[in-house]
Amino acid sequence: MVLKAPGIITFVLSIVLMVCVLVVKFFGAQIPLMLGNEFWFLLLAHVILVLGCIMRGL
Repeated sequence: MVLKAPGIITFVLSIVLMVCVLVVKFFGAQIPLMLGNEFWFLLLAHVILVLGCIMRGL
């Protein structure tokens, strides 16, 4: 399996999701969909980043 750097959009999307999770968890922001589901959104951010490294065109 050959790994490559993810595309800029994939990378930025992953970073934005991670930052939103950190803001909700540690600063108490009220994002309705994320509140209580921080783990799943963090997992989603990492899965997006991994898929961006494995698949071409993401």
